[in-house]
Amino acid sequence: QTLTGFFLAIHYTANINLAFSSVTHIVRDVPYGWIMQNMHAIGASMFFICIYTHIARGLYYGLYLNKEVWLSGTALLIVLMATAFFGYVLPWGQMSFWAATVITNLLTAIPYMGPKLTTWFWGGFSINDPTLTRFFALHFILPFLIISLSSIHIMLLHNEGSNNPLGTNPDIDKIPFHPYHSYKDMFIITTMIATLFIIMSFMPNLFND
Repeated sequence: QTLTGFFLAIHYTANINLAFSSVTHIVRDVPYGWIMQNMHAIGASMFFICIYTHIARGLYYGLYLNKEVWLSGTALLIVLMATAFFGYVLPWGQMSFWAATVITNLLTAIPYMGPKLTTWFWGGFSINDPTLTRFFALHFILPFLIISLSSIHIMLLHNEGSNNPLGTNPDIDKIPFHPYHSYKDMFIITTMIATLFIIMSFMPNLFND
């Protein structure tokens, strides 16, 4: 995501009149630009699928009892959602209702008043050039914060480990990491990458707005 985003940023124009045209230029004129654009957009959607699966696993196993790790992960998710929100606005050069509600979904969940509160919070959905430039800058900067927070998340995780939330003696359940876990991880990674490339090649608009 960071690498494809870097190459996309080289060709992107943060102007409300030229933003969509610059993305069209990337897809049509830049060598392998369509691969970079699709990999960045579809990869982000698949990354969120992995994140939600990761959170569901944590909820299932009660890993929220490890407060430091869980709260660092929560901070990571908030920054990740903010990054996705800023990035979603960039190709269109305008706010969409979906983009506005990614961050404000707690407001929209309020019965009866939700949509009106969301509209009031944003003051409408039209944005100008300075706002788009700020969004572009934040979308470029926040992934590096995500990388930093991920490092903290992993460091906190390695204090105790994540596969033994009850703290019981795990000796009876121990199996060799290789080949069991290594093959499992390789299978999942291979499946996700293959799915990414299949969607990218044959159904590139599957996750688009």
